[in-house]
Amino acid sequence: MVDIEPFAQLVAGDHGLAVVALALPDGTAHASVTNAGVLSHPVTGAQIVGVVAAGNSRKLGYLRAHPRATIVLRAGWQWAAVEGTVELAGPADMLPGVDAERLRLLLREIFTAAGGTHDNFDEYDRVMAAERRTAILLTPARLYTN
Repeated sequence: MVDIEPFAQLVAGDHGLAVVALALPDGTAHASVTNAGVLSHPVTGAQIVGVVAAGNSRKLGYLRAHPRATIVLRAGWQWAAVEGTVELAGPADMLPGVDAERLRLLLREIFTAAGGTHDNFDEYDRVMAAERRTAILLTPARLYTN
């Protein structure tokens, strides 16, 4: 198991602002900016990196075909990257052990792990459901830091 504490320490440095990079079918890279946080896997309890993606996101299709990603955080001149396999948990990607209620809570957990706050979590839940948001759960295989 990879110790991702150096990655976790950077989450608060810039609101969990991260770059997610993954491979496209033609061998090129797809990168996007999102928020990421460190949390416990909803089934295994292992430390993972979580990201939330819109249900119509292209990255979900790419990750279904090739479930690996790299997520990079930076705060000032400090940076850390984790690389590993991903699992998806969402309306179109049922993860064994994660039912609809657990998914609702998982999306909140990722949001708060990335430093997010909300005045009305009922509204947050409604928006997440309407947008068919999906949890991207990266199990770290490698960690890189400067």
